[in-house]
Amino acid sequence: MSGDAAPEAEPSIAGRVFGEGIVPVRRYAADLTDRGVELGLIGPREPARLWSRHLLNCGVLAVAIPAGASVVDVGSGAGLPGIVLAATRPDLTVVLLEPMARRVAWLTDETARLGLGNASVLRGRAEEVRGQRFDVVTARAVGALRTLLPITAPLARAGGELLLMKGAGVDEELEAAASVVRRLRLGSPRVEILDPGEATLATRVFRAIVP
Repeated sequence: MSGDAAPEAEPSIAGRVFGEGIVPVRRYAADLTDRGVELGLIGPREPARLWSRHLLNCGVLAVAIPAGASVVDVGSGAGLPGIVLAATRPDLTVVLLEPMARRVAWLTDETARLGLGNASVLRGRAEEVRGQRFDVVTARAVGALRTLLPITAPLARAGGELLLMKGAGVDEELEAAASVVRRLRLGSPRVEILDPGEATLATRVFRAIVP
């Protein structure tokens, strides 16, 4: 195992959050614990909170995505939330969009190891693939809303949605991005809290409809 911290035990709530996807998510957790720090995908302290800080809050996002949707995970990195969404929701078609070659290699190998036939990897930045359109655009820890919205909104089809995972400062980010929201004519912009039943695991998501 790479990293300085002992791996976090799987929480009892995981089975309810991931359903039948728990098997590939467990394998993914083990792979991230074994190699994530070495490859620079997660920090040395992250194995000790991998489930509670990363996997569960990505799994909770799955309930917000319509059935059969096409999804792009912008700046996928280690595969959060894209790999988790693909594992939890086999009805989705998930594209993991990542510009860095070594992360692209990890994502390609990992989706193959996990048998995620509904996930594919695309190397590039959001600005470089605007010819493609998706039902849902998601991102996690990529940047503040005022800079993230202009690069993610063009990837959504008309009537598609942005589901951007954010931290505790999302309300302030939304206020600072008000002029961007208006310029992009995003519909019903709001912050939602997705709670799996334990408040400490709640996930904040900026949600908006793309015109």
